Amino acid sequence: MKRLIVLGAGESGCGAAILAKEKGYDVFVSDMGQIKPAYKALLEQNDILYEEGQHSFDRLKDADEIVKSPGIPNNAPIIVQIQEYRSIFAREKQVVPVISEIEFAARYTNAKMICITGSNGKTTTTSLIYDILRRAGLNVGLAGNIGNSLALQVARENHDYYVIELSSFQLDNMYDFRADIAILLNITPDHLDRYDNKFQNYVDAKFRITRNQTADDAFIYWAEDPVIDRELHRLNLSATLYPFGDDNGTNAAYMSGENITIAAQKNLALTVPCDTIAIKGKHNRLNSMAAGLAAQLLHIDNDIIRDSFRNFAGVPHRLQYVATVRDVRFINDSKATNVNSCWYALEAMTTPTVLILGGKDKGNDYSEIDALVKEKCHTIVYMGLHNEKLREHFGDGKGNIGTSGFEGKIIDTDNIDDAVRLAYNAARPGDTVLLSPCCASFDLFKSYEDRGEQFMQRVRQL
Repeated sequence: MKRLIVLGAGESGCGAAILAKEKGYDVFVSDMGQIKPAYKALLEQNDILYEEGQHSFDRLKDADEIVKSPGIPNNAPIIVQIQEYRSIFAREKQVVPVISEIEFAARYTNAKMICITGSNGKTTTTSLIYDILRRAGLNVGLAGNIGNSLALQVARENHDYYVIELSSFQLDNMYDFRADIAILLNITPDHLDRYDNKFQNYVDAKFRITRNQTADDAFIYWAEDPVIDRELHRLNLSATLYPFGDDNGTNAAYMSGENITIAAQKNLALTVPCDTIAIKGKHNRLNSMAAGLAAQLLHIDNDIIRDSFRNFAGVPHRLQYVATVRDVRFINDSKATNVNSCWYALEAMTTPTVLILGGKDKGNDYSEIDALVKEKCHTIVYMGLHNEKLREHFGDGKGNIGTSGFEGKIIDTDNIDDAVRLAYNAARPGDTVLLSPCCASFDLFKSYEDRGEQFMQRVRQL
């Protein structure tokens, strides 16, 4: 019996453990932190052994394979320790395979895989494709960074299609997995702290979504992204290419005037007026083009695609309207955990803006948003435990202008109560207060969802 070790007892880890148990593996789950009660109950209901608060080497060293949480790096001490043991002391001197939950789950399903990655827009595009497929009556599951774990769905639900949002961390440990439709929305610097501060390492991780694709598969990508364009000239991809972007005569989907046209097959082109698309902003027109191409490749009727575009309301914590308080609008964009996401949020603002930034910096280059900040923002509010880099770039609020040259008002806070209250006080009637942090949430919050929920709660208390 093969021994499978699962590192991390969150959504993906518990799903992998349940599927492995069903497939006859000897399974053990280990989590360095405390396991949430709901996941602990799930493991106990399925008679799966686990530990929390530690990684016990003696219980893990004989693994035949390791499935690890995306949040655990490949150089985590316990993984290094197991590999060293196997290469020096074990009879079979070989590396123990370390894979993702997605890789493991895909072994046990023949469903079509529609996979989405990119630095920005993943969740919106994934959710939109899922909405279209649901409206079309397909037996479809939502997995990856959103929805239930792919492994748990493979074990319990047996869908014909899976729409999967994939982070670079998940892609890092995928080897034999193949996407029937792969979508790469864009690539901008993100998570560089995880990739030795080398952008190319992050780029390489994103392009793993094309791994193992054949000419029968589709690769949908944003044609105007310079990084993607550069890599396509360097790589020899096997998949059939479906670019989207501005109208240049070669894109499979394109923007022309106030319309978008989607034509995975030229004789079945769909043209949609932009003002009929429920999710607003240029970035969401691009997301809609990518989603529309995927839907057409799955032979979904254009009327269903059009209906979804008209009615899909977007995802929580992404340019989410919260409330208007005495003529000041509040927008929750807590999902903007990198600088490029904030750029898109600012690009969509149509009123003077008070911008709330800050959190756990991931090697950010804030200069990307300088022009939009100067154009649209009269006040910046910092909300984080370590605002040093923000002070250096935008100013310290004590009269010292940062390297960006921003001359507006700076407010420095280290908690959400002060951030919301002082942002509101700085706003004028007709202004927008935008939470679009550019940073991860883990300095003050459990997650970006927690950050967004707390922001909305404080706004409603004003």
